Amino acid sequence: MSVERVNPPGLSPPAGFSHAVVATGSRLVFLAGQTALDADGEVVGDALPEQFARALTNLLAALRAAGGTPADLARVTVYTTDVAAYRTHARALGRIWRELAGRDYPAMAVVGVVRLWDEQALVELDGFALLP
Repeated sequence: MSVERVNPPGLSPPAGFSHAVVATGSRLVFLAGQTALDADGEVVGDALPEQFARALTNLLAALRAAGGTPADLARVTVYTTDVAAYRTHARALGRIWRELAGRDYPAMAVVGVVRLWDEQALVELDGFALLP
């Protein structure tokens, strides 16, 4: 498998994401949306950074169960009920990402939504990965 992160000089420098990811491999893993649910199905954490950490932990657990690693992520979409809060906490969220997933950033987008399936959820992450 190979993954090439492409960040053209004509685009704004990426911070915490890659503009494009070119991946070749043999297994494509689609990752369902993950919120800050614990093993009992309860949303944990009142603040966005806490929920982001749990949602990312859940996403990575699903990826690992499928045989992948954070470096295999090609695309992640972040859905949040409060884009302004997401921007306010961007540095903290970046630290959480690096601690849990490293610095091999996938192509990413942040999308503001009215609400998520779990009413208490502030953030949800989904994506896909390409495994060797």
